[in-house]
Parts: sequence; structure tokens; C-alpha cells
Amino acid sequence: MKSDPISYPPRGLSRGEAARYVGVGPTLFDEMVADGRMPRPKLVNSRTIWDRVILDIAFSSLPDKVDGLRELLERSKRKVQPR
Repeated sequence: MKSDPISYPPRGLSRGEAARYVGVGPTLFDEMVADGRMPRPKLVNSRTIWDRVILDIAFSSLPDKVDGLRELLERSKRKVQPR
């Protein structure tokens, strides 16, 4: 393969690369794919590859820490106390 003078990130990422890209380990990444928080991979011949752009969209859709905590509190039927 010829060297490319233009440097750019790869569009397709392996499972391990995709997990590192979003900042989690492979096991948690698998759980996130299974529950829909992260996208399913594309199949290229026998390889599974995640689209970096779609990972960006999925990552942006994850709740912020405050929203996530509020959701957990609501699930446990506690009320958020005003400060």
C-alpha cells in the first residue's frame, strides 16, 4: 500500500479501536452495542467495522452526567433535592 501524504483518521474502526475511541473498554462497548447506546457494526467481508462518524453521533446522544444522575434518581423514585 502506498504512503498517503494526507494524514486523516480512519473511517472504519475495529471493535477495540471503536471502544477506545468512545473511551470505554471492549466489554462495556459490547454491552452498549447490545442495548443500543452504540451502533451495530458494518460487515466488510468477514470483518466487523464501526463507522467513526456514526460513533460520533451515538456518543453525542449519550446523556450528560447530570441528566444521567437525574434519570437514575427518577428510576429509584427519589426526588432531586433543590440546593
